[in-house]
Amino acid sequence: MKIVITIEARMGSTRLPGKVLMSILGRPMLALMVERLRQVRLANQIVVATTDNPTDDPIAGLARSLGVACFRGSETDVLARVLLAARKAQADLIVETTGDCPLIDPEAIDQVIDVFTKNDVDYCSNTLQRTYPRGMDVQVFPLTLLEKVAQLTHDPVDREHVSLYIYQHPERFRLLNVPSNLPPHLGEIRLTVDTAEDLELIKRICETLYPTCPAFRLKDILDLVDRQPWLININQHIKQKPVHRGIKCTEQQ
Repeated sequence: MKIVITIEARMGSTRLPGKVLMSILGRPMLALMVERLRQVRLANQIVVATTDNPTDDPIAGLARSLGVACFRGSETDVLARVLLAARKAQADLIVETTGDCPLIDPEAIDQVIDVFTKNDVDYCSNTLQRTYPRGMDVQVFPLTLLEKVAQLTHDPVDREHVSLYIYQHPERFRLLNVPSNLPPHLGEIRLTVDTAEDLELIKRICETLYPTCPAFRLKDILDLVDRQPWLININQHIKQKPVHRGIKCTEQQ
């Protein structure tokens, strides 16, 4: 079984345009995320799924420079973009991520993949119940499931948010959540990048942890926040953008 991590990334985000290439420790944010995703033990390949808009040429160029596969498709139909990217990579299993999660924990991804492969389910994630900080979001499902969803829905909201149709239809699909076992309040910490405040927090975390431990994990981040609780005040006031029927998720990439 070939397991492929897809990264949805584009320059045209509404709240912080160009965020995926903004600098953290002198490197594009997306490059930092790719570095972390390469530490996932159970995945075979990483594919950047960006758009065919000329403004996203720099993302494709960065992927080439990093030696990472890149697929370009629709800006608005993100479901189709990810589906075609996964097909091109000959994926059996898709690990869906978004390019605004530069601190995503490779061990959390391995855990969700492992749980999926050991259970008879259609979809597995750590987001059905929010117990991980935002920015640690992992969704795992077969290519065949996404192909089915692509036929079932043409709602623009479903097409914009790749997995939305899946987890909004538990009567149709077998869903499984992977909890973090962290104290409940830690699930409200924002480690994703939608705004300048989010980016500032990520920069401070990286500046503190990366120089001595480039492969730092979520535990190291939480230990840092425990020692310096003022850090989470940087973006604590930021609210996630609402989408279809009150569901909240990261901005489409």
